[in-house]
Amino acid sequence: MSKKTIIVCGYGPGISNAIAERFGREGFSVALVARNQERLAAGVKALRDKGIEAAAFPADLGDAAAIRGVVEKVRTTFGPVTVLQWNAYGTGAGDLTTASAAELRGTLDVPVFGLLSAVQEVLPDLRKEKESALLVTNGGLGFYDPNVDAMAVQWGVMGLAVGNAAKHKVVGLLSEKLKSDGIYVGEVVVMGTVKGTAFDQGNATIESAKVADTFWTLYRERSTVSTNVG
Repeated sequence: MSKKTIIVCGYGPGISNAIAERFGREGFSVALVARNQERLAAGVKALRDKGIEAAAFPADLGDAAAIRGVVEKVRTTFGPVTVLQWNAYGTGAGDLTTASAAELRGTLDVPVFGLLSAVQEVLPDLRKEKESALLVTNGGLGFYDPNVDAMAVQWGVMGLAVGNAAKHKVVGLLSEKLKSDGIYVGEVVVMGTVKGTAFDQGNATIESAKVADTFWTLYRERSTVSTNVG
């Protein structure tokens, strides 16, 4: 019986590392994708030290051509993809009233255009593989709430909030579109700061392992499209 493969896109310390470990413990081969090659190499070594089959695939997840190339390399290395996990997000356009047109477009390059490019590339695999899934990490800044919006403005992360909101809608649409193919689409929305990430200023309260465990539960139960953690 061949092993299942998960592609973790937007790999780094914190949530994506915990997801890689969680699925790896369940027998998945793990493909790590990000731009930072040193971080990827360290992640692969840590996973292999725990007995998890893993490999690194450097790529810009805002580049459709790069995404196509990565998916093909993953197939060559591990075989067909069973789970696409999207942890990548865009930055920039902190102030929507002054951002350039290029910056505004950039808010969607990774969380929407990159995500959809990856989905289109792995879709033939997901349609054939048993228990296939698209799993998306998102953030609470994408929800409408006056307090949340005030926070996004104050912190200068308006573009990130727009990207999160768009990604949230994409998840719902893809869930509806792909469920007839037997492909599960699920999202975990992180409502706070995760310990050990770039956003942790010493007061983070969310454990990355909790987020990873939530993803595993969603994947196994295959019924809830979006759930919050934090």
